[in-house]
Amino acid sequence: MAQIEIIKIDENNLENPCELKKLERAGKIIRNGGLVVFPTETVYGLGANAFDESAVKKIYEIKGRPSDNPLIVHFADPEDIYKYAEVPDIAEKIIKKFMPAPLTLVLKKKGNEFDSSCKLDTVAVRVPKNNTARKLIELAGVPITAPSANLSGKPSPTNAAHIMSDLDGKVDMIICGENCEIGLESTVISFNGDGIINILRSGYITRDDLISVGARIARPGTELIEQPRAPGMKYKHYSPDAPLYILSGENDRIIDFMSKELCRKTKKVGFLCFAEMLSFFADNKNIISISLGLKNDLKEQAKNLFSALNKFNELGVDIIYSVEPEKTGVGEAIYNRLIKAAGGKTIIL
Repeated sequence: MAQIEIIKIDENNLENPCELKKLERAGKIIRNGGLVVFPTETVYGLGANAFDESAVKKIYEIKGRPSDNPLIVHFADPEDIYKYAEVPDIAEKIIKKFMPAPLTLVLKKKGNEFDSSCKLDTVAVRVPKNNTARKLIELAGVPITAPSANLSGKPSPTNAAHIMSDLDGKVDMIICGENCEIGLESTVISFNGDGIINILRSGYITRDDLISVGARIARPGTELIEQPRAPGMKYKHYSPDAPLYILSGENDRIIDFMSKELCRKTKKVGFLCFAEMLSFFADNKNIISISLGLKNDLKEQAKNLFSALNKFNELGVDIIYSVEPEKTGVGEAIYNRLIKAAGGKTIIL
């Protein structure tokens, strides 16, 4: 692949002719079968022409992504979804209420346009809230297939700097925009024939948000399928380079554990903590504390999570301990990402 092109976009001034010209060039790369990294409100995406089977195949190869792990197709306008997928009544209510949004719907396909992703009879679709992402799709003139712009299984990137070590030289262009507003991948939902919704991946659009439009939510784990229909259902995800353990307990017990652990170790230890806990080990050179956010600010925690995990990778820590977030609202999504990143490893204090 030729030398990568890196462009900086002013996301608050997209109608400026200079900015439009940059995005037109990116759209042409997509349309012609190339790969472009671009910002969304959730995480940075690795985009290809959703109609181009060879381009989609390149995404799997570059990421090292298992071939049965489906991808999400991104549209510029919610109305485009109806061209390619069957939309049940409750899905239509959700589309009208939330989209554009950090939300992905798994729907029955109308045709075979997107057969390059796992040969399923369903397609995962979303309309990003981020204006740069939607403008890029519009200028490309095709839907864009885009997983997160990282190697498979690693923490998702929430700023352009995170991408370079994984994808430098492997894609045609990287669009550098702002840091991602939300910081967690989209909520993913599917629909049963009886109108009940399955939450396949929790995210910023919460269970309560969906219930607010009349959705009935299936109990977790009740959808048993042989092949995953959406990303994040089957494989280990989001893992930093160092082993990660979640500490479940009150703050004072966590601080006591960390104090004792440091006395026994000579390793460089990462501590993903609430902002209120940062000062406890500020003077200890063997521990690197990074704030997840204030204990009661779940939106801040969501935005900071992947950035913190990527920072620990940069700093080369040997082991990471993380506090456990609240599991309500957006906290359900934060915990989902953390427990997968830790491979289920939790220490009860």
